Amino acid sequence: MKIFTAAILAILISGAAQAEDYLHGKPGTTYQGIGGTTYGSDGSTQQRIGGTTYGSNGSTSQRIGGTTYNSDGSTSQQIGDTLYNSNGSTVQRIGNTTYGSDGTTCQKIGTSTYCN
Repeated sequence: MKIFTAAILAILISGAAQAEDYLHGKPGTTYQGIGGTTYGSDGSTQQRIGGTTYGSNGSTSQRIGGTTYNSDGSTSQQIGDTLYNSNGSTVQRIGNTTYGSDGTTCQKIGTSTYCN
């Protein structure tokens, strides 16, 4: 899906009062965060430098306020714990789990995120 190509959905959902990030990725993939880099079990990597995320596939995304602008032209806007993507999909965070409107769920445990 195109939504997953730009910086793992180009989202790092974080609560306003929290510095901790939650990512929502591809089903069947595990992600490990080490420093500012996220490593996917599918071989993908994402490196976050400031407000910009660089993907191993050449994609970039830039977060400005609550909106993320992706190099493929898509955007995502975070309102509270819900992310609204320009393709009409949404991702909602409840606790340490994110729920995608496509049925994908991702659970963060420590520095790892497990998606199915």
